[in-house]
Amino acid sequence: MKKNIAIAMGGYSSEYRISINSGNVVYKNLDRDLYQPYRVHIMQKEWFVVADDDTPYPINKSNFTVKIKDKTIVFDCVFNTIHGTPGENGLLQAYLDLVGIPQTSCGFYQAALTFNKRDLISVLRPYGIKTAANYFLNKGEEINAEEIVEKVGLPCFVKANKAGSSFGITKVKKAEDLEQAAKVAFKEDDEIIIESFLDGTEVSVGVITYKGKVKALPVTEIVSENEFFDYEAKYLGKSQEITPARITDEQTREVQEIAKLIYAKLKMKGLTRSEFIFHNGEAHFIEMNTTPGLSEASILPQQAEKAGISLTKLFGSTIEAALK
Repeated sequence: MKKNIAIAMGGYSSEYRISINSGNVVYKNLDRDLYQPYRVHIMQKEWFVVADDDTPYPINKSNFTVKIKDKTIVFDCVFNTIHGTPGENGLLQAYLDLVGIPQTSCGFYQAALTFNKRDLISVLRPYGIKTAANYFLNKGEEINAEEIVEKVGLPCFVKANKAGSSFGITKVKKAEDLEQAAKVAFKEDDEIIIESFLDGTEVSVGVITYKGKVKALPVTEIVSENEFFDYEAKYLGKSQEITPARITDEQTREVQEIAKLIYAKLKMKGLTRSEFIFHNGEAHFIEMNTTPGLSEASILPQQAEKAGISLTKLFGSTIEAALK
């Protein structure tokens, strides 16, 4: 009997359009012999299933079911493709735990932790994971430019602490520009992280559970036409994404092992993608995405293809792991 799979997409953040692209790729590639997929839009004002004729059917939030033409659909699993809140910060995961429906991404604690760059860095440091020097600010606190520059140097990056897809990020070269950069970041979040600039090769490493085993995918090198891997570079073609990365075999093994270590120590599951910069020859961790982009332009599908894993197999394995 086919399993009913809710593909959760959309969300409440600036990333909702990107998420819908990801969700539609999953919808298109699921094996119809095994699964009956439903496109579930999780929006701020309403949750609904989009039928093939584009008719919306409201989700019953008390138990996450939907009534379509007098038939109540009960979902066996949720494939989570929401970037940002509520799908990447733990809220959706906690809700689904409460209503007893398995889902494909990590647990609610891991989602909340990895979505918070400041807290994630603090947890990983005891394991010897190298990161940029950083400085944290909450909204309303004084912006002491002299103190910030002394801690992280110039240039530096000012980022929203809990946001993705390069929203709310500015590369700052002069101390007098820190205040404006902070305003940009505070539009996305009430906490910001200011990081030292790491000069080096930027790479991305997918780590997944595939057929029951943790697997690091081929490493992707990111070469941005812009000053850094911003929204334009990520989604509007202003970057080169080279898989496998032009790094040594030793560096490839090193960064894959670090990414797998992080996955294991955080007790992750599902599909993840971690970003690193090789600075002074050593891999420095930047961030982890626990609901990485799955559109045709996204990095993790490119890596899976290089590893000989089709999207149909990748998504099917992810669902089966969640159902277990």
